[in-house]
Amino acid sequence: MVLNGIDSILNYRHLFEGKRVGLITAPTGLTRDFRSTITILHENFHLTAMFSPEHGVRGDLDAGALVDTYIDPFTSVPVYSLYRKDSKRLRAEMLEEVDIVVYDIQDVGVRYYTFIYTMLYALEDCAKANVPFVVLDRVNPLNGTTVEGNILKPVFKSFVGNYELAARYGLTAGEVATMANDQMNWSASLHIIRLEGWERRMSFPQTGLTWVHPSLGMPRYETALLYVGTCLFEGTNCSEGRGTTFPFEMIGAPFIQAQQLADELNAKSLAGVRFRPVHFKPSASKHSGELCGGVQIYITDIGAIKPLDVGVTMMFTIRDLYEQFSFLPPVKEGSRPFIDLLGGDNIYRTEHVQAKELLERFAAESNQFAQMKQQYHLYK
Repeated sequence: MVLNGIDSILNYRHLFEGKRVGLITAPTGLTRDFRSTITILHENFHLTAMFSPEHGVRGDLDAGALVDTYIDPFTSVPVYSLYRKDSKRLRAEMLEEVDIVVYDIQDVGVRYYTFIYTMLYALEDCAKANVPFVVLDRVNPLNGTTVEGNILKPVFKSFVGNYELAARYGLTAGEVATMANDQMNWSASLHIIRLEGWERRMSFPQTGLTWVHPSLGMPRYETALLYVGTCLFEGTNCSEGRGTTFPFEMIGAPFIQAQQLADELNAKSLAGVRFRPVHFKPSASKHSGELCGGVQIYITDIGAIKPLDVGVTMMFTIRDLYEQFSFLPPVKEGSRPFIDLLGGDNIYRTEHVQAKELLERFAAESNQFAQMKQQYHLYK
């Protein structure tokens, strides 16, 4: 049986007893039998503050919505925002409310998924304030062995990529925290409440755990797996499926001919996937209310698929087929195009670059990262 860190927390009472406890969590902060981490800490310890990431501690906020400070109606505990317009950090006055900070959010193991930076920012802030930090570790749903993609270059750091991780990094949140604490010389008082029963080779379907969507755009395990590659479409003028029932599993645009694109992609015989021509109207986000042609991606072999290869191949196929394809401009003057921030590099926009040469370069970087990360493995 696989148990996440929260399932074992009562074996670690010594860390929390007599202390004011702060909690960073989200709706995925649950035990195996669906008891909330908020409830467990509130009932067993002195929970004095919660800190809200994107989407809120109870998941009631849309992607990108700013979070205000408020009182949680179920516990009467104050909730402080870690997703403010001016900052995503723990302020000094917030840390004055607690003696120890606990982090419990399900990660998806992909560099652009921002909860991991909420954790790292908080870890650094706690280190500076000499406040102990506890990670209630959770499984990496994409497994703990496979690494894909390039390593982020420091000049492209942002909230969708704020640490030199590979695109798919094959580490748990606890292992990322351990690595960052060492490599950045933060010297935080870091405690990992480890997983039980999880092996690195395990993907989510092998854990026996129930998928609880970490955000509205991540409804299924298959979504998370494809997200490794299809999230890159957020930096383009193509819909990544937001506003449909299959975000990151359907890609399209008004200028795409669905059958043509499906035929082109299926002819490439990419491992572990097939493509079906589809037409859809997103109810939100890009091309809202417009009829888009495109493809839905079907995973035929979880063990064979290389989702970053799939996403990159799709992007460059669409670029080569349709002159209307483009990368989105920077959101504000002086910033970088979003594809650069997602990609951790500006290589995607390099004229005439082809998917094959890009993926060959990325393979060398992912192999480098895979070797380096082994020293931080907490599980076999």
